[in-house]
Amino acid sequence: MSIETLLYYLFLAVMALSMAQGLLIGSLFFLKKSGDRRANAFYGLLLLAFGCTLAHNILTLTGMYPRHPQWYFLPIYFTLAFPPLLFYHVKFSVYPAYQFRWTDLKHFVLPAAQWLFFGVMFFTDVEYKSEYGRRFFNPFFGAAEQALYLGTFIAYWYFARRYVRQRAQQTMQRGEARLVAYLRNFLNILFVLFAIHLIFVVADFVYYEFFDINLRVAKPYAALGALSFAALLDWLGVYGFQVLLWGRKVFRN
Repeated sequence: MSIETLLYYLFLAVMALSMAQGLLIGSLFFLKKSGDRRANAFYGLLLLAFGCTLAHNILTLTGMYPRHPQWYFLPIYFTLAFPPLLFYHVKFSVYPAYQFRWTDLKHFVLPAAQWLFFGVMFFTDVEYKSEYGRRFFNPFFGAAEQALYLGTFIAYWYFARRYVRQRAQQTMQRGEARLVAYLRNFLNILFVLFAIHLIFVVADFVYYEFFDINLRVAKPYAALGALSFAALLDWLGVYGFQVLLWGRKVFRN
């Protein structure tokens, strides 16, 4: 076995482990009894959405879709769901008295539309959907979708961080203060990892659209770009693991 082949399988193993831990820890959040149950549910969904999207990336990188055209548009791609799920986890964590309103549903229009798009496309004719692929102006799977994903993630992260900062300025009990500190550190590290991921995505787009250079052809670049996304899920899993185990006292009502 060559070194290149060994590195390839090692890369796939790392990606698979990231996906598995995300799906496992995300599922456990629905069984978590301490803390706000709505915050737990949103975080569980966030991990599951990340894990499923990473599974989509693995299928893409391994060339499974061209070999199995019937799998095209398998509805496991949830990039537009990440921002609102993250935001509402933080919001319900710091303000558990907040009541969900009908007006809050507008935040989930794009994620629902993306899931519906993939669901409809998945059941369409195989020849048609295999030729469709990504489109530049497609808001659910293409350059426009990536712009929406990156832009809304930054915006929702900012508002989530502002809620944490606002709560930190208010009078709190010791347990609440520790909770806010947990969330602040969680969001700060998440932003650093997302910034790294953002650089890979934007560089790939700029070079392809303006210089007609496909950076994904370079295997090291493609691998590092994929790992930058997996790193986000790894950090979400680490934080979730902390909350489920030794952080339970912090998040207890």
